[in-house]
Amino acid sequence: MADGPTYHRIADLLREEIRSGKWNPGDRLPSHTELAEQMQVSITTARNAVQVLVAENLVYTATSRGTIVRNQEVLESVMTDHIRPDRPKTPHDIFEEIARRADRVPSKEFSARMEPATAQVALWLGVPEDSWVLARTVVQYLDNEPWSWEVSFYPRDLAEATGIDSPHDIPEGTTRRMADRGHPETAHRDTLVARPASAEEAIVLGVATGTILLDHLRIGADRTRVTRATRQRSIATRNRLAYELGDAEGTAVIRQTLGDSYRPGISLL
Repeated sequence: MADGPTYHRIADLLREEIRSGKWNPGDRLPSHTELAEQMQVSITTARNAVQVLVAENLVYTATSRGTIVRNQEVLESVMTDHIRPDRPKTPHDIFEEIARRADRVPSKEFSARMEPATAQVALWLGVPEDSWVLARTVVQYLDNEPWSWEVSFYPRDLAEATGIDSPHDIPEGTTRRMADRGHPETAHRDTLVARPASAEEAIVLGVATGTILLDHLRIGADRTRVTRATRQRSIATRNRLAYELGDAEGTAVIRQTLGDSYRPGISLL
């Protein structure tokens, strides 16, 4: 190990072992106690060494599983896929479609509740502040690794009219459900910001506080009203967002031209 503080030297060793393939994505690293015993250091030193790797997004911590090596693949999400006219009719939502296309295993933690609209949410939805809105929260995982934290807000009357006020996740996704119930989204406004993770976001996504996130706000509408506001936060270095605009023929030309580059893990920039 190189010179420097002991915990940095241990972090250097673990980092090299990960890069050399001794530890693969999804593998559990030795616990703080096991690492302290192996390196003959204190548990505090071992914990600090692991925190260096957490800050570098090489590993994440899971309460029930310990310290897990992250998948380094960059996942591309085509943000316009969910409104493609030729999108296949499947029982899966857009997150599952993206995951399966990348040969990853998707899973979720879901919750829903009615709550008073904050000033910000009221502005997004065009409803009175403190009026009831439906908040649907999903923490999404790929191969058990935290991928994104998504919260969507809907006007109460629209949620009740379309049946998305369910306490359970909707397998085909709320976009399809609303369309099937007579409220297809016809327009979107997306805002993207890169910013440091708060302490709460760091806990949910398994990253260090200050890790750069993509904070993506999408406001959807039909031809008469705003239908929802969805805020999704994900790790900036592990995600790439793409938009396909224009007719189907031109889009097909672009996809054909990109060929093998048109898949997760391949950087076009």
